[in-house]
Amino acid sequence: MSDPTFGISITRIDNEPRPPVWSDMSVVGIIGTAPDADASVFPADTPVFVYSDDDTKLTALGATGTLRDAITLMNAQLGEFQVAAKVVVVRVAEGADATATISNIVGDGISTGLQAFINAGPEIGVIPRLLCAPGFTSQRTAPDANAVCAALPAICEKLLAHAVVDGPATTEQDAIDWRETMSSSRLIPVDPAVKVLSGGVTVVQPASPAVVGIALRRDHEKQGRPFHSWANQPIQGIVGPSRPVSFSLTDGATEGQRLLSANIGVILRGEMGVESAIAQGGFVFVGSDNAGEDDLWRFYNVTRGRDYIHLMLLRTLRFYLGRFNITGQAIQAVLNTMETGLRNLKADGDILGFEIKFTRDQNTSQELRQGRFTVNFAAEEAPVLRYLGVQSARYRPALDALLDDLLAQVGTITG
Repeated sequence: MSDPTFGISITRIDNEPRPPVWSDMSVVGIIGTAPDADASVFPADTPVFVYSDDDTKLTALGATGTLRDAITLMNAQLGEFQVAAKVVVVRVAEGADATATISNIVGDGISTGLQAFINAGPEIGVIPRLLCAPGFTSQRTAPDANAVCAALPAICEKLLAHAVVDGPATTEQDAIDWRETMSSSRLIPVDPAVKVLSGGVTVVQPASPAVVGIALRRDHEKQGRPFHSWANQPIQGIVGPSRPVSFSLTDGATEGQRLLSANIGVILRGEMGVESAIAQGGFVFVGSDNAGEDDLWRFYNVTRGRDYIHLMLLRTLRFYLGRFNITGQAIQAVLNTMETGLRNLKADGDILGFEIKFTRDQNTSQELRQGRFTVNFAAEEAPVLRYLGVQSARYRPALDALLDDLLAQVGTITG
């Protein structure tokens, strides 16, 4: 359309940096059993969205199986002004034994079991990024790995999710043997289990829902930003760990310290009047690591934080595709958009610093002609403070100062 001879022309300039669009990293995915569930509300192998305070849907899960108890334990961890969690529930058929149920959880790799989490995005419009399969991640026939733990990393990679997995909750050696069967920065191992009061009777339940609940609380405290660890956080709604784990802040030879050195998060009891205990009382989760091999990406808050950044870039930068031609203004708008999001994270202390570059060695004229260009960015997430060294020594200058004071006060006495 040509400009009018006599009139007004209005053109919108759209080369400003886009505001960063963040993803919700706190949607939980729980897979398990509920034999008495209403199948019309919770069809098998189907993702169902639930707010964790929805009594109608929780009632529809029935009182048996693993799902209802998991959500209840998770809810006990929610923090101030946190009413409910967003949960994607996947119900599988309960097998004749644990092995059969595990097979149902692993599913066919196409549409059943864990694959239902992949379908949650297109089917119900939410993507779970904190997964757990309470009660079904520890069973193994030595030296084999647990089948659910083996299947979860591929699911998590597709979703950009992390999974909290429960250990055997039997002995320290069993926990370490179990840990040795996995290698993925998407898995967060925990051991032992927890004891809760149910119907007036103390029962043992997997700890993963409680740990996921702590994660939700921490994310909520940080306005949804997943850059902070869940370590040294109280666990509510339990009467104790399933077995005692010895721990000392100053002794690396204790069982708790040994499990932590194997990247296994632990549940500890507070001890009144014991300075080397983790707390004065209550029960505390301590764990900062994932089960990956790369120490550069050892902390789960770092890997979750990088997922958060990558998802922001996907959701924000997709606006430019097809709408803009490659020009200096368009490239600068992309750089400015990235800078805006990363600058906000630095201001909040979630990352320590960042760099964004458009360089000749990453871009050629031929690539530009094909509608392609590459931007480099680097960022440094804040590491977890998990060790504090204090060096204690005598201070001789204090004696010199004391001597000077004495000389000044006493003076010289003669007879």
